[in-house]
Amino acid sequence: MHDGPPSDSGAQNYYVKYKDYIKNVASSEIYATWPEETLLANILAIQSITLNRVYTEWYRNRGYDFTITSSTAYDQKFIPGRNIFESISQAVDTIFSNYISRPNITQPLFTQYCDGKRVSCPRWMRQWESKTLGDQGYSAIEILRRFYGDSVFINSSEEISGIPASWPGYDLTIGSTGEKVRQLQNQLNTISKGYPLIPKIAADGVYGEDTANAVKIFQKVFHLPQTGVVDYPTWYRISDIYVGVSRIAELS
Repeated sequence: MHDGPPSDSGAQNYYVKYKDYIKNVASSEIYATWPEETLLANILAIQSITLNRVYTEWYRNRGYDFTITSSTAYDQKFIPGRNIFESISQAVDTIFSNYISRPNITQPLFTQYCDGKRVSCPRWMRQWESKTLGDQGYSAIEILRRFYGDSVFINSSEEISGIPASWPGYDLTIGSTGEKVRQLQNQLNTISKGYPLIPKIAADGVYGEDTANAVKIFQKVFHLPQTGVVDYPTWYRISDIYVGVSRIAELS
């Protein structure tokens, strides 16, 4: 991420993890108190712009050594070191693999937006208007279609930060069985080598009380709701930490 307009060669470049970047931009661009569906619609637009820049290698194809900028004239606002709002963080954790598509177009849409007050953008999403729509009970996709057309839909990427999209499509909880449970158990056991508060459990493919307890402790350590259930955010947080711990183990 280039902290300035593309032409500013003196601006600093930052390496930022994808989810951290999205949370920063969303916390800089929208209000955390807005309706949940408005937050989701705006975050989807932010993610789609970001993935469009990644997919098309827009700047690198023009000789630059960065993927995206913090200039709102070109991209989105990123503020190094800023605080992240909890409601925005939780929303991103829920939908970070998604983006906006249109039929027969391969790359994520470059879903431009503006605030709609200080800046006018008749063909883009107007953030304050999206807030009004959220107040009126519109869903995230209904909000997006008001601005980008009825043909847009929410797509999902096949790979997240180098981790294959292995979410089973449903929550894992007490009574669940199968290879996805065994995968989860093996990952938790690897993570426990770096985080010994998390107990070792039998990798037997059966989601029992011991597995639920290990999940609950993982959620406490990594500041997730302590439900003992592996939902979408917990699954990918476990995958993320597992990859990090595995790489550390390889280095040592």
